[in-house]
Amino acid sequence: MTAVEVLRQRPGTAGQRWLARLAVAFAAAAVVVVPVVAGPRSLAMLAVGLVAVAITLASAYLFLARRGLLRWTALAVFALTPIAVLVVYAFYSLLWVAAVSAAGWLLAAGAARLALVGDPDERRMPEHPVRTPAARPYLIMNPKSGGGKVGRFGLAEQAADLGAEVFLMAGPEKVDVAAVARAAVAGGADLLGVAGGDGTQALVAEVAAEYGLPFVVITAGTRNHFALDLGLDRENPAACLAALSDGVDLLVDLGMIGGRVFVNNASFGAYAEIVETPAYRGDKLGTTLEVLPGLLQGQRGARLAATAGDARITAPQALLVSNNQYGSADVAGLNRRVRLDGGVLGVVAVTVSTANEAVRLLRGRHSGGLTALTTTKVTVTADVGSIPVGIDGEAVTLPTPVVCSIRPGALRVRVPRERPGAVPPQPPVNFARLRRLACWPFWQGGGVSGRDSADLAEADAAGGDVAGVAARTSPGGGQR
Repeated sequence: MTAVEVLRQRPGTAGQRWLARLAVAFAAAAVVVVPVVAGPRSLAMLAVGLVAVAITLASAYLFLARRGLLRWTALAVFALTPIAVLVVYAFYSLLWVAAVSAAGWLLAAGAARLALVGDPDERRMPEHPVRTPAARPYLIMNPKSGGGKVGRFGLAEQAADLGAEVFLMAGPEKVDVAAVARAAVAGGADLLGVAGGDGTQALVAEVAAEYGLPFVVITAGTRNHFALDLGLDRENPAACLAALSDGVDLLVDLGMIGGRVFVNNASFGAYAEIVETPAYRGDKLGTTLEVLPGLLQGQRGARLAATAGDARITAPQALLVSNNQYGSADVAGLNRRVRLDGGVLGVVAVTVSTANEAVRLLRGRHSGGLTALTTTKVTVTADVGSIPVGIDGEAVTLPTPVVCSIRPGALRVRVPRERPGAVPPQPPVNFARLRRLACWPFWQGGGVSGRDSADLAEADAAGGDVAGVAARTSPGGGQR
């Protein structure tokens, strides 16, 4: 392969390649500083650190999975272990060495993340122009949602000024928002929108998709996960109303479960069991600590199994099925969704029944206790006739088997033309790609001579001058 051919196939941008080299340099410094300064004691430092991490993770599991004296002993161990490590390092005058090494690893991880961030255009969902602005928009608003954001930001008044009809979910009685949305469509509404939580968003989004109407998301909920991945302004809900006057459309997928829609995810197992507990609303922390031991030890809750594509998941303590895949920078893979139009379900399952298995979670997706994949259909079975499910944060009970599927491009979401944009999830550290970025053009697995590598390095430093390299390396070009 010639230098010109390799240059045309160079990985990433020049900035990404230099960031990858910087990450390697920081990591090398973090490794070297310990044996150089600590000498033979470096092995003891490493052993102490690894043992401390394992003890911390195991004690955290025991705190969640046990009751009584063992639980509070585990909590004490969890809190005291890091302190004990610092004391040991300080006693042997190695604390500053550990701090420098840790700083090197943190800088290396940060540079690696930046180097591995993909092309922004690949993360951006296509925008579609609005051919006919809505003549009769209809917005459903929950004044209690998000601590009263509807009233605090004057959303109802501003929406009315823009020509929208507003339905306020006032009063103590429960409102069937899907029925309200259907009645609005029957009355001539040509756009539906919600200022409320994700559970309400999903119910009205299902109606909008059914009738082929555009849907507006107003960030008046507490967490606004759906809005976050749409790139909407979560700090100022009133900014979302600009979609009524100057908007563009995004075609996003919808998840389906038991005949109803979810916009974010459906959770099975521990979380769903806890949320279904009557005492949860009044005492979230106390109820969680009371219920978790039985769930983690298999003494409470249904025994689940799931089929996701060709994969079979047996007895997970927690199972999450999402509308498109979450990012994978953390151990559970629950970050943000890069896009909402991938046409797939994301699946994350955790199977941990002992402290030893909890420690193995440090290996991430290679631990055996963590399953993460994508598919288009998930079937969840259980040893009982019905199971609790958390659908976009709302607790429901569904008969088994429960089938989840994806409807690609089913919902037309109208968003403001000017909006913050979705924050990209942190990419996983892909060591093979990082190595390729850092080593290019000096090591490409063979096929490029040392002379060509020098030419490529010169071109890379100059911003990737393919034409210049071609002129110098071609026959009659002056160098060959």
